[in-house]
Amino acid sequence: MKSMTGYGRGVCSEGGVELTVEVKSVNNRFLDLAIKCPRIFLAQEEHIRSIVRSRITRGHVDVFVSYTDRREREKTYSVDAGIVRAYHGAAQALKQLLPDVADDTSLTFYLRLPDAVRTEENVCADEVLVHALECALEEALGALTAMREREGARLEADLLSRMQTIESLTERIALRAPLVAQEYRAKLTERINEYLAGKVDETRILTEAAVYADKCNIDEELTRLRAHIRAFREICALPEVGRKLDFLVQEFNRECNTVCSKSNDKEVTSLALAMKNEIEKVREQIQNLE
Repeated sequence: MKSMTGYGRGVCSEGGVELTVEVKSVNNRFLDLAIKCPRIFLAQEEHIRSIVRSRITRGHVDVFVSYTDRREREKTYSVDAGIVRAYHGAAQALKQLLPDVADDTSLTFYLRLPDAVRTEENVCADEVLVHALECALEEALGALTAMREREGARLEADLLSRMQTIESLTERIALRAPLVAQEYRAKLTERINEYLAGKVDETRILTEAAVYADKCNIDEELTRLRAHIRAFREICALPEVGRKLDFLVQEFNRECNTVCSKSNDKEVTSLALAMKNEIEKVREQIQNLE
């Protein structure tokens, strides 16, 4: 079981290159991946996505890439002809405007002008950078996964504890449920005795009690709640549980609502409301699970 919240950092230093990858994840219904990296790694974005998808299936994930390249690499220079012509045209116009001023322009003068000469470097990452990226990303994802697993273990302990509480409430309701019809029959007999001065129609009482018992019978709901509790514990042993538990909690809520509506008993209703409170806490925790 893993949480969807975590952070991991990986660093790779080799051959004059130091590359850092940071990965941060938070809750999300699906896998939502955002990558922020220098332009030199744009061609590797899909490769980054495929690596992240192989390790993470759910959550909003941010990947940050930064690097420093201290290698001595050959550089080439190119002249921006348009900018140089524009500078030259401006110089000629200025010469006409100020004919008495000496013209000291030279090729060296143009070389020093902003943007006249540009440095051309590789626009794509080479093998060293790609290898450093992969190593740092794997390290970051490993740290992220470890953090998500630690948080997941804590959430699992909390969920199983709450499930034990729900199971206890279910059994308390099961013990109370058969007494509801019996108490109704006793109250009905007492009221009829008061109104009819002891002339009780036992058949009518039995009929009314049977109808009431059928209306407030919650045996099926209790059986399904027990089945859901077993399923919850089985699912918790799986690696990816978020969506499964989310659907199962909806079933818990449905059965609990039915118990509340059918019970017509103060104690059963109180126990069912306490169960709903625990189910809601479970639902909130499940939103953090992958």
